[in-house]
Amino acid sequence: MQWLVQFFTWWNGQTLNTRLYTWLYGERVGEDQFGNIYYRFRKGEIDKALGFNRRWVIFNGESEGSKVPPGWYGWLHHMTDELPTETDYQPREWEKPYVPNQTGTPNAWRPQGSTLASGIRPSATGDYQAWSPEA
Repeated sequence: MQWLVQFFTWWNGQTLNTRLYTWLYGERVGEDQFGNIYYRFRKGEIDKALGFNRRWVIFNGESEGSKVPPGWYGWLHHMTDELPTETDYQPREWEKPYVPNQTGTPNAWRPQGSTLASGIRPSATGDYQAWSPEA
């Protein structure tokens, strides 16, 4: 069943082409707390078309860019060459733990008055007057 999912969907993990490309050219460099696996060209080779070492991620489950933690995001986008697994980063006491974007999930923020928040919309306060062309 997993083979069919990879064959027909691009948003669910990896496609067969990505699997083949990763098998031929990829070198696994690490994994994050969400189970996403990070790769680069083998032996740090430079991609002739790009002029730098190509890096990519195979998502665990749905392919969602916000599931990439900040340290890995910086590595993927060549902001740093140091792997997050090799750094000794200590978060500040005011930093919250990383959470992927919750939009579209049951955990999404629902503002007061949203029909999705409680199912009951508060009554109008009377401070709104509708526009009409006759006025």
